[in-house]
Amino acid sequence: MALTFDDLLTRARALTRDGRRAVLGVAGSPGSGKTTLAEHLVRALDDGDPPRVAHVPMDGFHLADAELDRLGRRDRKGAPDTFDAAGYAALLRRLHEDTDEVVYAPGFERVLEQPLAGAIAVPPSVRLVVTEGNYLLLQEGSWGRVRPCLDEVWFCETAEDERIRRLVARHEEFGKDHESAVAWVLGTDQRNADLVAATRGRADLVVPAGALPVPHTVPADRRPEHGEHGHG
Repeated sequence: MALTFDDLLTRARALTRDGRRAVLGVAGSPGSGKTTLAEHLVRALDDGDPPRVAHVPMDGFHLADAELDRLGRRDRKGAPDTFDAAGYAALLRRLHEDTDEVVYAPGFERVLEQPLAGAIAVPPSVRLVVTEGNYLLLQEGSWGRVRPCLDEVWFCETAEDERIRRLVARHEEFGKDHESAVAWVLGTDQRNADLVAATRGRADLVVPAGALPVPHTVPADRRPEHGEHGHG
């Protein structure tokens, strides 16, 4: 039988059966649907106040543009070395150890394309943390510290033509003209996607497109006139 979203909910619930906090990772190439899956999991599994499930994206650990300019990496924004991988791993370790009253995680402002410190509060009531990003299964450098902090990692798999279509549309929604969007997707994004695809075999579960919720689009009144978007 084909894997369904209900199957994913059952598997996620099982991670917290012993009462301990669990951290579930959702990996995948840019445009594969991992953010949509994480958001739907949190919405379906959280049963109210106090919160029991939290969403902590990897994107909050993007280096700021000023630092990328200093390092000469701005044109590769979204590549592994444009994130604070060690900081991300340290946060995941704190979340997994579950010894702090509240853990504050950074968010990511999509319009500004900048991380926001302390944007996500994870209180002690949270038993499942869902984190998602491209490089959860990468082993190079400080990224190798991430996987030991995760109870399971699921890999989102989407047909390549659909993944590219989504990415182009996403970049256009956030201000790029069509030619610039296609150039970024087939250049920077594709190099990152190839790197991520090579980590698929390390996942605990491969989630096919049929089990993924339909990705949401950005409402027209939230689309900026200029800017970049979307490396996760």
